[in-house]
Amino acid sequence: MLYDSAMTEPLPPSARVLLVEDDAKLAALVREFLEASGFEVTVESRGDRAPARILGERPDLVILDLMLPGLDGLTICRQVRPQFDGAILMLTARGEETDEIVGLELGADDYLAKPVRPRRLLARVNTLLRRMERSADSPSGSGSGSSSDAHSTSDDSNLRRLTVGRLVVDAGNRQATMDGEIVILTTAEFDLLWLLASHAGEVLSRDHIYQALRGMEYDGLDRSMDLRVARLRRKLGDDGKQPRLIKSVRGSGYLLVVGAP
Repeated sequence: MLYDSAMTEPLPPSARVLLVEDDAKLAALVREFLEASGFEVTVESRGDRAPARILGERPDLVILDLMLPGLDGLTICRQVRPQFDGAILMLTARGEETDEIVGLELGADDYLAKPVRPRRLLARVNTLLRRMERSADSPSGSGSGSSSDAHSTSDDSNLRRLTVGRLVVDAGNRQATMDGEIVILTTAEFDLLWLLASHAGEVLSRDHIYQALRGMEYDGLDRSMDLRVARLRRKLGDDGKQPRLIKSVRGSGYLLVVGAP
């Protein structure tokens, strides 16, 4: 259910949201709230109809529940992600960490635990839409960083590239390569990697990362960024137990190491 009323900045009136939710009461409340915030919202109650609607309607953002009749949210995400470049916000049951991990692994951009709170929902949706709008330009949280042989930046109006050792992160085509091999990343993963690469050699606190990528303070509980770092490590070939590229600094945050082997 929805709790409290939320007054936040209005969202782009052209933004289209497809809400895939079989709880009619919750769907109606979310739809009413988002429409009052400037969205165009449509609702799908069945999971087995969702993939065709997502790929046919191409909404800017999909709010996808996990438990649905006909087809579950994880399967839907797996099916549509290779062909759908819009944002996917997964709704999970509180405490179901496994579902959160699997959803992010399958390409969801973010997750939100039920019960849905309007202020948090609107903040997450707003951040995801801004991230999608930036994808044609440059990712958020970019910074200059130190220039050296191991960490260099090239600027050419529409093309920016960061090189950190064997890693190259290119904002022009939103692509990362490790040892010359393309690393397949989701939008959220690329934004985080760009932020870390922009500040290579610096420890970025969770508060800094959440402010840069989500526009909100870290609440001390959300583990989505930790999961995203874990996925980045795996995709970059970094050792999750003894990472050499993206290090965790206890009590502080994360560090992208300059000159990592």
